[in-house]
Amino acid sequence: MPRPAADLHVLRLCSVFEPPETRRRAGPGALPGELDSRAARFDPIGGMQNHTATLTRCLDARGVRQTVVTARLAGPRGTTPLGRGARVHRTGLPVPRLRQLWALAGLLAVLRAGRPTPVDVVHAHQGEDLATLLLGRLAARVHRCPLVVTLHCSVGHTLTGRGPKVRLLRALGGRVERGALCRADAVVVLTERTAAAVRDDGVPADRLSTIPSGFDPSLFTGSPADVFPGVARPRIGYVGRLAPQKSPGTLVEAFGRMREEAALVVVGDGPDRALVHRLAATSPATGRITLAGFVEHARVPAVLGSLDVLVLPSAYEEMGSVLTEAMAAGLPVVASRVGGIPEVVRHGDTGLLVPPGDVDALAAALDRVTGDAALRARLAAGARARAVDYSWPALAGRVAEVYDRVLGVPAVEQAAA
Repeated sequence: MPRPAADLHVLRLCSVFEPPETRRRAGPGALPGELDSRAARFDPIGGMQNHTATLTRCLDARGVRQTVVTARLAGPRGTTPLGRGARVHRTGLPVPRLRQLWALAGLLAVLRAGRPTPVDVVHAHQGEDLATLLLGRLAARVHRCPLVVTLHCSVGHTLTGRGPKVRLLRALGGRVERGALCRADAVVVLTERTAAAVRDDGVPADRLSTIPSGFDPSLFTGSPADVFPGVARPRIGYVGRLAPQKSPGTLVEAFGRMREEAALVVVGDGPDRALVHRLAATSPATGRITLAGFVEHARVPAVLGSLDVLVLPSAYEEMGSVLTEAMAAGLPVVASRVGGIPEVVRHGDTGLLVPPGDVDALAAALDRVTGDAALRARLAAGARARAVDYSWPALAGRVAEVYDRVLGVPAVEQAAA
């Protein structure tokens, strides 16, 4: 007899998940809820980490039992509770260049996941780590249950670049990805653009759902204090990983070419940290650039509330979950016209879109939005109105409906659940 989503046991597989909370120490200890900074800096937290963690919390609130198997980053290996009924198993080695090996280390946790409660659904979250798809297929076979795959970044359709690693991922990874998606019982994508590409690869439309990333409305309440009281306005902000995909250096260069007087705040950490610091130090506007470093996700709403414009200059992007959080904070956005970003940011309505990698076009867009307070106000109003479509509790409900569908739960039972 099919079981409604509220009684399910979901095995969630993801190469990245938010780090555990810092353990209390003697002396000046960590703040309650503060994340393990060592792990967060090993693999700076981005959209996929926040997506998997927030989805797990929202489904936990609905009564869904969940076992999460993920990589340990640089934090401790082990099992920790999350919410009322979720448990997170962190495994693998703290070695970034061999991160795919987390899947081998996670095999034992996957095999034991059905004790004492059988696994009803395996949900694999695919980023650029193809081992997750292979582990997901194995887990579904071992537990004899449906496989759901969420495609956070399509290596076959979204990933760009010219390096040997990227070329190998696109060639070999594209085949692995297509094979896994065509065999999955349900596929969740973040944007309609990716949905069309996946349908062309042979995934039946009735197995495909478009469910974007969103924001947690509980984090966007009240009026937070100004995080950057000494920084002049208007403030242009970047919030995210400092990584080639996000191209933060393009923003620093564009800021140096602006005609309007503004301040730039860069929040984040990652492999491009040295590049960003070098560009900021040599920029003609260096005195107006603030490099704020890593900020944990719970504090991002206060950061966004202290900005006037958010910029996402990505070279490639499946969606860009920080965009939905920026809209929830009432921020106009300037972003690259690439990937699924145009489905989130409506040019002239919630923000401005520019060609990826075009420094002059980005500088011109920043001049336009910072030099026109009326335009900023209009875009901010449009952003707030658009944000209502991206509330995580509602999106998690749609994911629960996918679970019901692959288990054959009739629609009337879904409504009752």
